[in-house]
Amino acid sequence: MKLFDRYIIRQFLVTALFSLFAVLLVFIVIDVMEKLDDFIDRQATWDVILLYYLYFVPEIIKLVIPVAMLLASLFVTARLSTQNELTAMKSSGVSLYRIMAPYVVVALLVSIASVYFNGWIVPRANQRKFNLERVYLHKDIVNASGANIYIQDSRTRILSIGYFDDSRNVASRVSIQDFKPDDPTVMVERVDAITMLWDSTSHGWILRAGTRRWFDGGKERLEQFVTQPAGTLHFEPGDLRKKQEKPDEMDYYTLKEFIANQENAGQDVARWLVDFHSKISFPFASVIVVLFGVPFASQRRRGGVGVQLGISLLICFIYLIFMKVSQVFGYNGDIDPLLTAWAANLLFLAGAVFVILRIPK
Repeated sequence: MKLFDRYIIRQFLVTALFSLFAVLLVFIVIDVMEKLDDFIDRQATWDVILLYYLYFVPEIIKLVIPVAMLLASLFVTARLSTQNELTAMKSSGVSLYRIMAPYVVVALLVSIASVYFNGWIVPRANQRKFNLERVYLHKDIVNASGANIYIQDSRTRILSIGYFDDSRNVASRVSIQDFKPDDPTVMVERVDAITMLWDSTSHGWILRAGTRRWFDGGKERLEQFVTQPAGTLHFEPGDLRKKQEKPDEMDYYTLKEFIANQENAGQDVARWLVDFHSKISFPFASVIVVLFGVPFASQRRRGGVGVQLGISLLICFIYLIFMKVSQVFGYNGDIDPLLTAWAANLLFLAGAVFVILRIPK
């Protein structure tokens, strides 16, 4: 590693960390101003509020890392250009591509680390944050237990649950439908129960207040019951809890398994696939913004730091708007989920290539 590589990496990392801390602080202050009244109304103590924002920090870091990388690349490169250090490097035969190398290497390492950070660290923190929101802000109370759950229990059995009470392990408005193994379009048996509860002693489900019907050759036989075992069901209360988690609460492999289960149950998984692919695509925005920012800032412009700051914020604003707009089409199934997740990166990569080609090397 050459001397100027170490010099650029050191300046880049210091500026990126400072930018990350500054944006993180602004983000937290704004959020505190918005939610403080709600915490006070719910009589949340200061240690609960501090714990909430401790769990919130990973999510904020995930969002602002590309912003910090863009700010750092713009500021460091602009300072090199203003102090004629960039000119000296070019005069000694070092091309702009070579100058960009340490930036790109650092951004690539940050992106790879962010894939793990976004895929595993952030979901764990979000689980704890959402729990505090449900208790002290009364957000997503219904989703905490879950309504309208559909389960493909086996190749010939489908289960629907109107509501699942997570605290008592009790399911309400339960329907179990069994179909012919050789013809899955023909129903052979159906059980409807008002409630279904988990018996921890027998490790099985118990149905209460329901009816069981059998279908054979166009004939129907009906039987009512007060209480009876549900039979062999391939899930426990913990599996139902997982089904109620948001994608932001699931790590990479849990979300992948969840999508596969929902797809087997015949559910539309476009929204979850977009979130799944975004766990990888969003971290690589750091590389894209560096490829965009370094050549752009290598040319001197009037206005100094203020202009660089305004441009960086505008670029991030446009990126986030395009990402959110494309996600809407992906959620609706109008665009392939994989393409949706990478659309913003591909667009800004094209913009970066355009800027690089126009800037003197």
